[in-house]
Amino acid sequence: MARKYFNAQEAAEKLGISKQTLFRYERKEVFPKAKRNAVNHWREYTEEEIRKLKKIMGRG
Repeated sequence: MARKYFNAQEAAEKLGISKQTLFRYERKEVFPKAKRNAVNHWREYTEEEIRKLKKIMGRG
């Protein structure tokens, strides 16, 4: 079974960028704000969201 959510580090690795760049793109509104985990408030990304971010970067 595929994983349901990826954390920021894992999402950044799938995108081929650093975690800091991922956060910077979110701050500058290049990327939409990520969903947050209700318990620890960490960013969470689905496989579909990662595909959308790749398209925004021109890598999809």
